[in-house]
Amino acid sequence: MAEAPRRSPASQLLPLVLPGIVVGVASALILIAVSALANAIEGVVWDTLPANLGIASDSPGWILGVLTLTGLVVGLVVTFVPGHAGPDPATTELAGPPLAVAVLPGLAVALVITLASGVSLGPENPILAVNVGLAAAIGLRVMPRIPVPAWVGLAVSGTLGAMFGTPLGAALLLSESPDTSGRPLWDRLFGPLIAASAGALTMLVVGGESFALAIEPHGPPQLIDVVTGSLVAVAAALLGLAAIYAFPVVHAGFHRLGPPIVVLTAGGFALGILGVIGGPISLFKGLEQMKELTETYTDYAPAGLALLAALKLLAVVVASGSGFRGGRIFPSVFAAVAFGLFVHTLVPQIPEAVALAASLVGVIVAVTRSGWLAIFMAELMIGDPAILPVLAVVVLPAWLVVTGRPEMVVRVQPAAAARSSPE
Repeated sequence: MAEAPRRSPASQLLPLVLPGIVVGVASALILIAVSALANAIEGVVWDTLPANLGIASDSPGWILGVLTLTGLVVGLVVTFVPGHAGPDPATTELAGPPLAVAVLPGLAVALVITLASGVSLGPENPILAVNVGLAAAIGLRVMPRIPVPAWVGLAVSGTLGAMFGTPLGAALLLSESPDTSGRPLWDRLFGPLIAASAGALTMLVVGGESFALAIEPHGPPQLIDVVTGSLVAVAAALLGLAAIYAFPVVHAGFHRLGPPIVVLTAGGFALGILGVIGGPISLFKGLEQMKELTETYTDYAPAGLALLAALKLLAVVVASGSGFRGGRIFPSVFAAVAFGLFVHTLVPQIPEAVALAASLVGVIVAVTRSGWLAIFMAELMIGDPAILPVLAVVVLPAWLVVTGRPEMVVRVQPAAAARSSPE
């Protein structure tokens, strides 16, 4: 019996083109819709309501009240919505296996409330979970020959492309994934890169958020930049590790309080206290706030900038440790920016671009354990190609500090996870 002719690599890749485009565009549109809804609610909560009540939105009472009430509302969602808005966010990675479709509406609702109310978390983990779950569920019905891992890869890449406004970040992250298939790297990246490009282009068309900071270009790098940048990156990585070591302790402390409603309300109250100390600039996911900080940091003393960095990382630990649905990368980036500006203010001889870039590399390497993502984010935000050789060097001592250390994920034994489930 004659063997069936083997398909060429190109013929295996071409069927991914249309699904990649559709998933990439859909991933971007879902991210846009969630962000737009959160922004609309944010305007009501932080502008319209306090103005109508004659209360300053930056007053301690309003900040504390909004965040405490947010904890209560998210606690109600987690307790009563089918699927409990997904698994405990402290135990999940950036991207995981597809969740059941029934879980996704509650997760999306919890995410919108979190983003709108000033909680120090970003959209990345929940929006990835929503897009992955939808892509896998719908994709397997429409094109069952494409396996689940392929749909997951398309949704993750499409979402990351939309989030960063470029497919490069998705490509770099996927290149770090282990592979035992023996397929060439670019065969594995083909479909995901199509999805990431479609997501990025969709975001470009509608006018997505920019990560670029308004700082002076650094110019040609000097040897001293590598030395000082390495020291800053190591210090920033240690700051990130401090938050990581505190994470399971804070998580365990909150979850001793009882049911999710109590845990999240207590978490919201704690976030309110931190928000009162840090002020409005220390709230929310941090993207717009870090741009504001780079424009106004001269108004702060070095101690004030250091306090902002520490408060933001503590807020990330509290928010995720108490069960708010959201990602830990965005607010950690704000903390890195605050720490970099602290270094530059304390030691003005270290150029602003070097201090910021090295700080971003150190914190992101610690929080994500991805060297490529750290370099990519720092270059994206600094916007100066001349800084790239410095980044390629300073990431190495930062990596030595974090490699083999715990990651920013709480590892829960299956039996413990079953006991802590609200079901």
